[in-house]
Amino acid sequence: MMTNLGKWEVEIGWILEAVSEARIVVDLTGHIVFVNRPTEAWFGYRREELIGQTVEVLVPERHRGAHSANRAGFISQPRPRPMGAGLDLYARRKDGTEFPVDISLWPLERGGGLFILAAIRDITEHKRLQAQLEQARHELEKMVVGLKRSNAELEQFAYVASHDLQEPLRMVASYTQLLAKRYKGKLDTDADEFIGYAVDGANRMQRLIQDLLAYSRVTTQGHVFERVDCHALLEEVLSNLRLAVEESRAVVTHDVRLTVMADRGQLGQVFQNLIGNAIKFRGQEPPWVHISAERKDAEWRFAIRDNGIGIDPQYADRIFVVFQRLHDREEYPGTGIGLAICKKIIERHGGRMRVESQLGKGATFYFTLPDVTRET
Repeated sequence: MMTNLGKWEVEIGWILEAVSEARIVVDLTGHIVFVNRPTEAWFGYRREELIGQTVEVLVPERHRGAHSANRAGFISQPRPRPMGAGLDLYARRKDGTEFPVDISLWPLERGGGLFILAAIRDITEHKRLQAQLEQARHELEKMVVGLKRSNAELEQFAYVASHDLQEPLRMVASYTQLLAKRYKGKLDTDADEFIGYAVDGANRMQRLIQDLLAYSRVTTQGHVFERVDCHALLEEVLSNLRLAVEESRAVVTHDVRLTVMADRGQLGQVFQNLIGNAIKFRGQEPPWVHISAERKDAEWRFAIRDNGIGIDPQYADRIFVVFQRLHDREEYPGTGIGLAICKKIIERHGGRMRVESQLGKGATFYFTLPDVTRET
């Protein structure tokens, strides 16, 4: 069918028919002079029904006034551009239903006349995905707020509970120790055993509370980050561990010579705990521990490698959970909170901590710190 575009339709019609989205050409009065087949399918009109009508027939009634004004603005400055940039645009089908669209406009000059080509894209699926993404973002924001509040409440609870429990527990520990000292051997063997259990339980509870308090203080009482010379810090940590190193005949080496921004006390606590664990969880051979660091992208990756008893890979995450232990306290003393504190410290510094190990083949603990001292 030929429209008043005449020969021009023959020239460009096949191009507009080849695309999979709606294409409409209107004249300066807003009357439709050409539509392609996708336009018929999308809007439910036959081509003959649209040719000669104003394009507003495809626009929801509430938007028709603004649409006419937009067309006039385009005619005054004809150049390729999106229609209604920043606005939610909708098209209207023959049956009255609407769907969201994205429209781009181009001026077309043929035969001395100016026409407007409208490229229409159905963005229903895009809108649906956008709404789902927005809903997911809101849910994530609510979850983050909830987690922050929950963490703050837990930290406050841990601090208050630990602090308030210490005084009555101190009294219990003192009196049970007094009982053990004053009445040991004066009662029957059962009494001595029961008093021993009470003393041991009170002492263990004190250590647990002190460690829980230390865990809660990682964020509540951390110091301001400063430039930390890791080489000097490691030398200080090894000095603190000198007795354990000598008694176990351990060999501890490092080649770390770099500076990071960190809480010096907390970073020293991480090194001391990891090196101390490597010495404590040793096998038949004297402990060997090596500390190294390398730069990866925008962060430093530290590695503390040992030749100790190793860890079953299935427990690689469990060991970082508060009070989780893999061994009897009689075999390896401790409360099982040291690695949880280390992980929390590293996360406070914006890093990550993990372990690679196999039973009987030693372990390597890795942690990262951002390289914020790098010159940019």
